[in-house]
Amino acid sequence: MQRDEKDYRGESITVRFDRRRCIHASACLRLLPAVFNVRRRPWIEPDAAPVDEVAEAVLRCPTGALHFERRDGRGAETAPEVNSVTVAEWGPLYVHGDVEVVDHEGNVLLRDTRVGLCRCGASGNRPLCDDAHFGVGFDDSGSVAQVGPTPGASGTGPLRVRVVKSGPLVVEGSFLLVGADGQKVPVADLAVCRCGASRAKPLCDGSHRSGAFQE
Repeated sequence: MQRDEKDYRGESITVRFDRRRCIHASACLRLLPAVFNVRRRPWIEPDAAPVDEVAEAVLRCPTGALHFERRDGRGAETAPEVNSVTVAEWGPLYVHGDVEVVDHEGNVLLRDTRVGLCRCGASGNRPLCDDAHFGVGFDDSGSVAQVGPTPGASGTGPLRVRVVKSGPLVVEGSFLLVGADGQKVPVADLAVCRCGASRAKPLCDGSHRSGAFQE
């Protein structure tokens, strides 16, 4: 997993951008075009809008490619009260919570509150999404209708995403599984497909064992 970070410093706030985590969800461009404009260099102008608006736009970035640091020490990002894992139509998993991503040996790859995870199997920056799903024709509606609730799942507490070598993502903890249509299912400790071949998406069905998905 690679990073390519750059700071854009303003008088009241610094916006940090990690190019390797950006998948062009474009939330920042839609919300605050005065600050975020890809046709301009530099493409981020932190002083072009009130600091509260800049911070709010950064927090809408679903992958964590954008973060901020305010000079006044106010409004630091915190994890949400209820964790969520959203299954995007034809796209990644968006994880929002107190998230730790670890590899198959338990080494911490990333700690954040917003993470975009690959589920097509083709990302060059696994386990993170890098938009490769567009190039491989990944086809999934993002439905969670087939997933049953976990008794007692509250959606609170820390989340740990464990990357199984040449296997699924195991999301350990309690969270709301959110479908592309907005359906929400309270679950806990779920194995999610990341090879792209499961017939039970978003769940893993063991398709990775065919040997086609290797890392």
